Amino acid sequence: MDTIRQAVLIPIHREGWPFIGLFALAALLLFYVAEPLGWVGVVLTAWCTYFFRNPDRTTPTRPGLVISPADGLVQMIQDAAPPPELGMDPTPRPRISIFMNVFDVHVNRSPLDGTVEAIAYHPGKFLNAALDKASLDNERNSFRLVLPDGRDVAVVQIAGLVARRIKCWIVAKQALRAGERFGIIRFGSRVDVYLPLGTPVMACVGQRAVAGETVLADLGSGVQEPSRTGEVR
Repeated sequence: MDTIRQAVLIPIHREGWPFIGLFALAALLLFYVAEPLGWVGVVLTAWCTYFFRNPDRTTPTRPGLVISPADGLVQMIQDAAPPPELGMDPTPRPRISIFMNVFDVHVNRSPLDGTVEAIAYHPGKFLNAALDKASLDNERNSFRLVLPDGRDVAVVQIAGLVARRIKCWIVAKQALRAGERFGIIRFGSRVDVYLPLGTPVMACVGQRAVAGETVLADLGSGVQEPSRTGEVR
């Protein structure tokens, strides 16, 4: 029974309640105007509630595992320089881009244990987050996470066509654990992770990732292997 209850009664993130209230109010007004429109409002209110769900996740805890910071599609894996505003080494490093559609959980989680060294907000455009140039042109919020061994990663929340609000509640010098919640993006967007140089990627383009659970890479394997590829079967 507990498992069924947890599956049905998923917690809602506090960021969502004002929007859920507005959608519910709009539904009531639509019922007043015309009953069929009211049912459309009910469906939209249900979707808004679903969008802001905030489920618990079981995070692998072995040191060195890079855990997905977002639910969604692994869209791109390529070498790229981290955001310049973080003051990191500009040498291109492996970057994993995860695209979240409007049906994915939008709560973001830390990919590793570490300390937040720097946080930077960069205003920008609202292009389709699926485009490669969105990494540079779109509004974004990024932070540099320094690991216990001194290496670092960058995590970047990127706004999209309908994502107009990036929320990040961590602060500089804060310690994060892998899988710990650090922010949310409203209504469709993307999260990029920049790994240390030479890190082989264990995820594949086209794979579905689950925030706080899916392993994207292993910094502690000690084995140099080629990044993985995949195919639809």
